[in-house]
Amino acid sequence: MNLIELKNLTYKYSVGTPFESVAVNDVSLTIEKGEFCGIIGHTGSGKSTLIQHLNGLIKPTSGKVLIDGENIWGKGVDIKKIRFKVGLVFQYSEHQLFEETVYKDIAYGPKNMGMSEEEIDKCVRQAAQDMGLSEELLSRSPFDLSGGQKRRVALAGVMAMHPEVLVLDEPAAGLDPIGREKVLKRISEYHKKYNTTILLVSHSMEDIVRFADKVLVMNKGKLFCHDTTDKVFARQDEIMNIGLDVPQITKIAKSLKEKGIDLGNDIYTVERAKTRILQLVKEGKIC
Repeated sequence: MNLIELKNLTYKYSVGTPFESVAVNDVSLTIEKGEFCGIIGHTGSGKSTLIQHLNGLIKPTSGKVLIDGENIWGKGVDIKKIRFKVGLVFQYSEHQLFEETVYKDIAYGPKNMGMSEEEIDKCVRQAAQDMGLSEELLSRSPFDLSGGQKRRVALAGVMAMHPEVLVLDEPAAGLDPIGREKVLKRISEYHKKYNTTILLVSHSMEDIVRFADKVLVMNKGKLFCHDTTDKVFARQDEIMNIGLDVPQITKIAKSLKEKGIDLGNDIYTVERAKTRILQLVKEGKIC
């Protein structure tokens, strides 16, 4: 079932001025319910502009955005309800924290949805648990927490609203390796637990291949491709030609192939490379 559908979506900045530019150019695509989709593209490719259309933060210059088959800019549509349905978490989301306690910050969204105090409490505690935040932290000021904890509080604040779609713009940017791993692991577990549709924007190809089922590639405002992770990274030469990187292990596999050791064209995780190498050793093709 298609949860998100974009039809010929185009967005132009500074329309009617000498500075007019096209940020998203005639993009059509569908995202299925429960999909974990990675979004990649070079700086200025249109990634951030694209995702801001999904909950109505910006309105298309032309084209349509459909959520659950409903045109979000159609007559009579309540855009506020769309924003509850599609949760968007910006890069460095901890800058959005403002309440005096972690509990109040997480409760802000559910409160605006008109939930009862009992419902709010349940949502806050569940979201905190999902993001690995202890009960003790709920009474503390969010500004006294570590960078990774602040990031998880901001994520919990969106998750507490139980959005059908969770759009994450570089959710682990700027964190140390431990904090990064905690955030991404919790997001992955959240996806598996609730089957929430997740769109993850990241510059880290390693993060994309670890978690995403499908990958959407933007290039110069246009949709370059949108397919399974296997099929997208099998096009490694094309991806590198448009200025993007590929996982380090993919580069190593390519170098090995040039030296006569062919692991296949679908090597983008260390685990898969290990399996193929052990198989070749077993077959006596390498030693």
